[in-house]
Amino acid sequence: MSLTLQEAQERVDGWIKTIGVRYFNELTNLGILMEEVGELSRLMVRRYGEQSEKESDKGRELADEMADVLWVLLCLANQTGVNLTEALEKNFEKKTIRDADRHQQNNKLQ
Repeated sequence: MSLTLQEAQERVDGWIKTIGVRYFNELTNLGILMEEVGELSRLMVRRYGEQSEKESDKGRELADEMADVLWVLLCLANQTGVNLTEALEKNFEKKTIRDADRHQQNNKLQ
């Protein structure tokens, strides 16, 4: 299955309005986003960093944690009227102009 960002925003909105009853308010969703990023961070640090995994980390999927972060971000975009497709396109333009030579000239990346 392949989804565009717009389709993902629409599907999340449909799910929230039918199964989820309603959106949590924006500040609650911001807090939830921070929690989800923390869960992703914990798993990444333990899998790819120097900390060892705990028993409670076993069976947790990196993809699922990333999807949780994306889900709440899609909720926040819907709630605040942000079109993530347009926002991402503008972000690519900004980064391309700003970083046109910056990374190629960074000796740390060689």
